[in-house]
Amino acid sequence: MSSLAKLPRYGGRLRVAPMQVGDIEDVVRVENDAYPFPWTRGNFLDSLASRYAAWVAREDDGRLAGYFLLMHAVDDVHLLNITVRPDLQGQGIGGLLLDRVCALAADVGIGAVLLEVRPSNLHAYAVYRHAGFREIGRRKNYYPAAGQTREDAIVMRLEIGAVRA
Repeated sequence: MSSLAKLPRYGGRLRVAPMQVGDIEDVVRVENDAYPFPWTRGNFLDSLASRYAAWVAREDDGRLAGYFLLMHAVDDVHLLNITVRPDLQGQGIGGLLLDRVCALAADVGIGAVLLEVRPSNLHAYAVYRHAGFREIGRRKNYYPAAGQTREDAIVMRLEIGAVRA
């Protein structure tokens, strides 16, 4: 199942569809461009093998614009990774992907989305806050960081009912 979405700030249309193994090379390329400590090809393949919900958004010309992966839990879905290609950030694509995350959770009767974000990732933190996520805790030394240090994670949660009501 795929769908088309038109975003005013982006100015084009995106096709959103479930991620396939054939998407992995493009996903890894975007991941490497977007992060100093990217997921590996193996991380993505393992996620697909584990049947995590994984989706991609592609431009009309087929180029990958973004993707997300989430793991279903009992009471919530855990957003494991959401990424927009760096040259397309700030055009509403992240919001479109977050909307899809929430719709997928609601479709299976799950009432909340949980995620972690680096405190240093101010843009992502602002996007999540704007979408209605609230800070619920911290995970100490969660992320790798430059040198031998680690960075904490801010744990955020969004109640789907608050968005859907």
